[in-house]
Amino acid sequence: MTARIALAAAKSGRPISASRRRLGIAASVLTSAIISFSPCALADENGISFWVPGFFGSLAATPQQPGWSLANIYYHTSVSAGADVARAREFTLGRVPGNVTLNANLNLSVNSTGDLGFVVPTYVFATPVLGGQASVSLLAAYGVVGTSLAGTLSGVLTGPFGNSIPFARSDTISDTTWGFADVAPVFQMKWNAGVHNYMAYVMGGIPIGAYESTRLSNLGIGHGSIDAGGGYTYFDQQAGHEFSGVLGFTYNFKNPATQYQSGVDMHFDWGASQFLSKQVLVGLVGYVYKELGCDSGSGDRVGCFRSQVVGVGPQIGFLFPVGDMQGYVNLKAYGEFAAENRPSGWNTWVTFSVSPPAPGAPPTTKPVVRKY
Repeated sequence: MTARIALAAAKSGRPISASRRRLGIAASVLTSAIISFSPCALADENGISFWVPGFFGSLAATPQQPGWSLANIYYHTSVSAGADVARAREFTLGRVPGNVTLNANLNLSVNSTGDLGFVVPTYVFATPVLGGQASVSLLAAYGVVGTSLAGTLSGVLTGPFGNSIPFARSDTISDTTWGFADVAPVFQMKWNAGVHNYMAYVMGGIPIGAYESTRLSNLGIGHGSIDAGGGYTYFDQQAGHEFSGVLGFTYNFKNPATQYQSGVDMHFDWGASQFLSKQVLVGLVGYVYKELGCDSGSGDRVGCFRSQVVGVGPQIGFLFPVGDMQGYVNLKAYGEFAAENRPSGWNTWVTFSVSPPAPGAPPTTKPVVRKY
């Protein structure tokens, strides 16, 4: 995706500096760099969400240049969790008898890593819609996820007639899955008013990726989801200052394989950046994720199981020409903390995006464009 920024000089008729034109291009390619999705995430079932924190970042609400663009993203994640998530995995895998109630002491842990490659084509419509700009994207991915569960589960199994049976077992299981992920179409609307930019979006999760409920590692989620929200970007092109925030909510449909339905999730992604030169920007990114509703369904054996996590980290970006196109590379990373009922650790995103420059302009400059 390429950003479609209205420069203040357009109204005054003053000449536009090369620096300010370059900032407009940076906005365009960075907008595509922050769009990504990790299908190694499941539902809040097992402590992982459909929404992958970090999906949106800097310049998320800036309008875009009409036409096609393409982002290619490498995503790596490494997370772990303790007894709460491990116990949920034991239930999902069917390793605890379903006709008993388990009250147990656990010394279990789960560890997972994922490496995925994303292709994100986007089309931005030239004709204004509701006084703003509309775009559609499709997120698809292929990769590998590996997960291991190890430790000791011990306690008392209470049978259907109230009889107690001692229970103890040591588990060491692991698996690795290669395959395609679920696909996620995204529709966005964006508006610009000087340094202020606004956006609204809706995203759907189509569960066609590699998924088996009895497997530790999956690239699909096993059920559909709908996510929607809105965001704001402050972008001062003259000074190179930027801040963005996007708030959204996820509704999860029931997983037909496990009869488990996750509660409603809330997430807030943010990014802040400063342009150091015409080609380089640096900044911070972060997110807050929290499940608001309780999990439910006949397959829920762990109760409400609300999850949360907070993440923060650095970002850096570089602009450069690619033939007649505009290229951009962005690196961002997050360290996670304050996790509850959810795996946590760290993740990195490396994005290479290619987008057309504004009509009639070389790939390293940007003329005045219309404002939405």
